Amino acid sequence: MSYDPRFDRYRSPNFKRPKASSDSLRDSYASRTWWGKPVKPRVAATASSPPRPPLERLKRNKFRLWVVWVVLMLGGLGLAVNLFYLQVTRAPALRKQALQQQTLKTKPFVPRRPIVDRAGNVLAIDRQVYTLYAHPKLFKHSKADIAAKLAPMLPIEVAPGNTAETELLRRFNLAESGITIASSLAQEVADRVGQMQIKDSPVDGLELVRQQQRFYPQQELAADVLGYVDGERKGQAGVEYSQQNLLERSMPSIQFSKSIDGHWLPDRLTAGFVQLDDLKLQLTIDSRLQRAARIALKEKMLKHEAKRGAVIVMDARNGELLSVVAEPSYDPNQYFNFDLSRYKNWAVTDVYEPGSTFKPINVAIALEAGAVKPNTVFNDEGRIYMDIWTIQNSDYKQAGARGPSTVTEILKHSSNVGMVHIMNTMKSSLYYQALEKLGLGQTAGTDLPFEVTSQLKNREQFINSPVEVATTAFGQGFSITPMQLVQLNGALANGGKLVTPHVVRGLFDREGQPFWKLPRAVPKQVFSPQTTKKVLEMMETVVDGGTGKAAQIPGYRIAGKTGTAQKASAGRGYSDKAIITSFVGIMPVEAPRYVVLAVIDEPKGGGTGGVVAAPIVESVMEALINIEKIAPSKK
Repeated sequence: MSYDPRFDRYRSPNFKRPKASSDSLRDSYASRTWWGKPVKPRVAATASSPPRPPLERLKRNKFRLWVVWVVLMLGGLGLAVNLFYLQVTRAPALRKQALQQQTLKTKPFVPRRPIVDRAGNVLAIDRQVYTLYAHPKLFKHSKADIAAKLAPMLPIEVAPGNTAETELLRRFNLAESGITIASSLAQEVADRVGQMQIKDSPVDGLELVRQQQRFYPQQELAADVLGYVDGERKGQAGVEYSQQNLLERSMPSIQFSKSIDGHWLPDRLTAGFVQLDDLKLQLTIDSRLQRAARIALKEKMLKHEAKRGAVIVMDARNGELLSVVAEPSYDPNQYFNFDLSRYKNWAVTDVYEPGSTFKPINVAIALEAGAVKPNTVFNDEGRIYMDIWTIQNSDYKQAGARGPSTVTEILKHSSNVGMVHIMNTMKSSLYYQALEKLGLGQTAGTDLPFEVTSQLKNREQFINSPVEVATTAFGQGFSITPMQLVQLNGALANGGKLVTPHVVRGLFDREGQPFWKLPRAVPKQVFSPQTTKKVLEMMETVVDGGTGKAAQIPGYRIAGKTGTAQKASAGRGYSDKAIITSFVGIMPVEAPRYVVLAVIDEPKGGGTGGVVAAPIVESVMEALINIEKIAPSKK
């Protein structure tokens, strides 16, 4: 390296280093390197960003600590409040919820009480049945062998041209497991299936699951009264529904607690909790009479191609119903195979205009009021006009005007015009009051469920409209149920008392002794015995030589009344083709006790109550005579 004389001045003792500006220092630092890397210069504080004093920094840090402390305190306070809420305020509710989750109360399966008829014949009872499942993946024999062995044992429905064996094979191929083969199998069938063997070896892959089922041994015989029980063992119609509290046996609940491993264990069992009472719900229905009534009704409905029909038999002394039949009906064992409309008993759930079968009731009202007597004479013109309405007798075209006729003759020939004259002898307000006293606008109060109220015009409309009085006189312009018509005719048979129709007698033990009976309302006196006796004698002429001759039974005095009413259509008046025919009979006249009503809805061919319904009542009364051993009348 060559000598440079400029360095000598730095060696001189009088040398003073010049003060460098900030820019020159920054430039000099920026030009420095450390092992080939530039060294970042320190930036000196300027007037725009003065250095922070230590005291201000301490204050800022102290504020942050306070904020953190406050947040922690608030969080701790919230936890304490929530803990107090859970442990103190909500403690009872949470304890109850925990108890519900850890315990279970249930009732053991208890069969419903049986239902029997008046003679003790079983109408409904619980029985043990089985459902058969197949698990083909577990079969140790061929499907064909199992199907061939199983087919003769099971009631399997097959399509035309098919066999039970091929149907079983088809089902076996539907899945590997869990195939439903048959349900509701009786105990003896289940026993044969369980013992089934092929080539001296048991059959695997078949599973029988035990169940309880409500069984109706008489099938459709009393379905209109009994109803049915659904899959949840709840009654859905008939007395199975209305008497649910009597049919379900009371049984103490069993409490289970969940163990640590999750299993349910019973806490304790009450001594004798599995004991069942032997009580049965007994009905007033007579199965023999019920069968006779259904056969007679079906026969006439088929002959006249009717839409539906009903037959009711009542003991007028106490209101016991010996028979209640409605067609078309259903089998309660297989209720799920029928239309919903079959489940209702239209004898109590539907109203209709009774027509001429209500005329004896109107005559009794007029007699009771003293407005007429049996031999009071009215002029039967055959046809009369009231405002814009024409009222005429049903046989006007054949018989014309009958002229002077007594009340008895008017009832015998079922004269509409004569009935209008009879009821016009009363003030319309008194007539309406009498109808209300009989219960029109109310129900008959039967213990069969879903009964509807009868329909009667309001008081003002009835009193101020002469045509309303006129139509009511011959049984139209208002609606009642067949059950209420039986109740009203029962008052004619028992001396004027309005009894409550019912099918339930009560709970009886195996010895036939009553354990509990349903309370009955005190009968209401609506007519005097003298009035009802006169009306019955008039009704007897209807059967002897009037419109009800088809109900005659040699040797027996029978009172009755036919009815043929046009059906009303909503907003369209009365139909010229659709009619409803009926006949009500009371026997025996010398000691009246039984009321029999038959109603046929929309028979084809223009039949009348005397042609369509009266023969049904005659058949039912003959069966009643044989069953009750009724002696011939002494005339």
